[in-house]
Amino acid sequence: MRAKQKAKGRSGASPAPRDIWAHMKGQGMDAQYADLMAEIGSAARAAAAELAYASSERKYAALVSAAHFVWEERNAILDANSEDMAYGEAKGLSPAMLDRLRLDDHRLRGIVDALRAVAEQRDPVGRVLAEWDRPNGLHIQRVATPLGVVGVIYESRPNVTADAGALCLKAGNAVILRGGSESFHSSTALHDCMVRGLREARLPQAAIQLIPTRDREMVSAMLSAVDYIDVIVPRGGKGLVGLVQREARVPVFAHLEGICHVYADRDADVEKARRVVLNAKTRRTGVCGAAECLLIDWQFYTRHGAVLIEDLIKAGVEVRTEGELLKVQGTVKATPDDFGREFLDMIIAAKLVDGVEGAMAHIRTYGSNHTEAILTENDATAALFFQRLDSAILMRNASTQFADGGEFGMGGEIGIATGKLHARGPVGAEQLCSFKYLVTGDGTIRS
Repeated sequence: MRAKQKAKGRSGASPAPRDIWAHMKGQGMDAQYADLMAEIGSAARAAAAELAYASSERKYAALVSAAHFVWEERNAILDANSEDMAYGEAKGLSPAMLDRLRLDDHRLRGIVDALRAVAEQRDPVGRVLAEWDRPNGLHIQRVATPLGVVGVIYESRPNVTADAGALCLKAGNAVILRGGSESFHSSTALHDCMVRGLREARLPQAAIQLIPTRDREMVSAMLSAVDYIDVIVPRGGKGLVGLVQREARVPVFAHLEGICHVYADRDADVEKARRVVLNAKTRRTGVCGAAECLLIDWQFYTRHGAVLIEDLIKAGVEVRTEGELLKVQGTVKATPDDFGREFLDMIIAAKLVDGVEGAMAHIRTYGSNHTEAILTENDATAALFFQRLDSAILMRNASTQFADGGEFGMGGEIGIATGKLHARGPVGAEQLCSFKYLVTGDGTIRS
């Protein structure tokens, strides 16, 4: 009965704000936040209904226009980012978190390029995913449809404002964005550009909304907004994602942590391994695809020595390890908690293992099902690694820093999902679609 009532509420008039307030007040929520959520949610639901049938051309126009406005307003966006950087420094954010927060001309160009890349992608809505005929005369199609309203809760990285807005729009979804308090001014400036793009394309401005307050109570409001939001995507640290997974009444696409491993196999090419390990750890330490643990096969170590460890130490990485590897000058004794830890810093755990079986056993124990890489020239070993591990992304002879929707050709990503339901890995526009069945008969009846 509950499911029928819920469906009726979504296809007809939206629940009144006072009804939502009564529900949220029962959970200890202040009326002002419940009312704001009801206002934003109602507007998003109406926008989603219109976006579901919006033409590819209008969505393309909105994204291209938004890209134009981001570049045109780059000085204002960078000024806003300077305010956020000062706020983050005063708050005591780590260097890795400040790096996530920082914008410059190069990163703004990346945002512009990502918006245009998403615009150029094939429209995922209306794709025929499968079709078949039945002996009874029915023709059945499974067709991609928008999810509806997506809520995105994220920390620090202001580029998520543009990425999430663009990908949701491309997939015909309205989106409600709740950025981190650190990125409030940057996200607001980028959101203004996205709204101007919508206006230029004559699409509802409520298609991309940004929660207009830093108050954390709005996170709870979003997690309870079952009448307005179809799915929540958290993008941030363990604390944020854990909170969302524990408290959300709305379905969640999430990854808890990016505990990414790189395994140097006995048959690895040493020069390839040196390049990949260094890049996987040091390119950007604050991203979820950064390597957090290096596993080295004993035979590789016997043949090539501590070259991988030494390269990391020379680059300024603190290597936490145990046993034989502690003999390498500059290493630090690891604690048990260092294995299975997301450092997001110039720190990495390292361990010697007995072959690919030892590496896989370690990853199954300490990994987070995000991204793992094997460095090997042995096809059979690589195939075993790919077959027997169940992380969302598995790589061979490539840096874990490629765990990114933009690098996968998706134009961007709304996050990396490590669960197994609906979406997994980089969540792009196609993954932000559901589907429905279209069944055609010719006066067909069931006997």
